Amino acid sequence: MAVAKFPDFAQPEVHDYNVERVRADFPILHQKVHGHPLVYLDNAATTQKPRQVIDAITHYYEHDNANIHRGVHTLSQRATDEYEHARRTAQEFLGAEDCREIIFVRSTTEAINLVAQTYGRQNLKPGDEVLITAMEHHSDIVPWQMICEEKQAKLRVAPINEAGELILEDFERLLTSKTKLVAIAHLSNALGTVNPVRRFVEMAHAKNIPVMVDGAQAVARLPVNVRELDCDFYAFSGHKIYGPTGIGVLYGKLALLEAMPPYQGGGDMISSVAFERTVYNKVPHKFEAGTPDISGPIGLKAALDYVTRLGIENIERHENELLEYATKRVSALPGIRLIGTAKNKAGVLSFVMEGVHPHDIGTILDQEGIAIRTGHHCAQPVMERYGIPATARASFGLYNTREEIDALVSGIKKVQEVFG
Repeated sequence: MAVAKFPDFAQPEVHDYNVERVRADFPILHQKVHGHPLVYLDNAATTQKPRQVIDAITHYYEHDNANIHRGVHTLSQRATDEYEHARRTAQEFLGAEDCREIIFVRSTTEAINLVAQTYGRQNLKPGDEVLITAMEHHSDIVPWQMICEEKQAKLRVAPINEAGELILEDFERLLTSKTKLVAIAHLSNALGTVNPVRRFVEMAHAKNIPVMVDGAQAVARLPVNVRELDCDFYAFSGHKIYGPTGIGVLYGKLALLEAMPPYQGGGDMISSVAFERTVYNKVPHKFEAGTPDISGPIGLKAALDYVTRLGIENIERHENELLEYATKRVSALPGIRLIGTAKNKAGVLSFVMEGVHPHDIGTILDQEGIAIRTGHHCAQPVMERYGIPATARASFGLYNTREEIDALVSGIKKVQEVFG
């Protein structure tokens, strides 16, 4: 077999965290929008891509493009090596014990659907319960609703307090002999709340209940080790951590994955096929039917390498400083109400302005070159909890600066001037 020689794309030089050096790696940031320098504060929706990720994807298509796991020719073997090397990188990044515990999917959404439609369909029966929380993204609500409806099971919801924190006593009370699975966000995309996942896993495991964690918002800004968390499933999306869209990762404990049926049928997820009977492939391939997005894991590997080189602790500290600064500056403005004030927060600042719809805030800020997210953030139950239709949300990334927060504050003041 040909041994792949992986290109050594230049990685950021990190001695101390220098945000200007980091920003130089992101081509998209160096442009003007409506005549103003781009201020990109929509990182909870998607992050921008460093040159290292772009180069890795380009290199694959220019040099190694071929289908994987099927061919004996050199290009196929090189592509296969790169794809599987990306799996090992994701394993190491999450602290998983075995690379077979890493399943490549399209997104966090697909990962949750995979677990719902395999583990859920296999294990739920009428009268059983799935426990989620009131801060979940739609992708951690709807799949469970669907499988509960199919299996005549019940979806239970753990409430949050005014600060946007889970109420520990209520969560524990809702864990019963009927609970067959807990699904919880590591970090809320709408509120910025960081949940004490390890504590909730301990509570669930004390009653032999498995736990699935939505890590879409967490992996880019918090250290994550699935063995330390002891969660049974963990999911994240590449585009939330400076990688390409259309690629995600599902981690699952090996024994659980081996016991679960396939999610989809087709090529590569089989060992043998006959009209009378099909024998399925081993994990992880059992869950990766058909030709995958081969360039996706390759780009994701470059992104994980990039974040690892910068140091997740450095990124966390940088973003926490930005969040603290932004919270002080924005909350000091008249007529502003922050939505989500948990003691343990990261990366997200959601707010509403008296007398102004969030969409109008976003539109005026865009004219100033400032990109934020406005709407319900695929978390309508969170909006209902606070009695509002939507929020304006600024979310921070490893390349954002205090000067950009100052621009945000100036933009908000302009909104207030326009609306009197």
